[in-house]
Amino acid sequence: CDPKADSTRLILNTKMQDTVMSLAAEAGSVEDLEIEDVMKIGYKDIKCTESGGPEPGVGCAGRGVITAINFLEENGAYDDVDYVSYDVLGDVV
Repeated sequence: CDPKADSTRLILNTKMQDTVMSLAAEAGSVEDLEIEDVMKIGYKDIKCTESGGPEPGVGCAGRGVITAINFLEENGAYDDVDYVSYDVLGDVV
């Protein structure tokens, strides 16, 4: 299995970032999060977010992607950006 939530490591020059799903689980729900909780600014001001998902074999991995994208849309993450790039797990596609 490939590492999960590692797409932003090089851009952020750090270890793996906390995911939307893990932070939502800690907070109680995704509605309890702020955009600053999940979005980190990296190299050249690139905005980075990791969606995350359930433990392998426990739930639908696509649910984490959908939840994260909805959260980002509702909180203005796509405002004033030129490009959006997604790195989606092969088992979600």
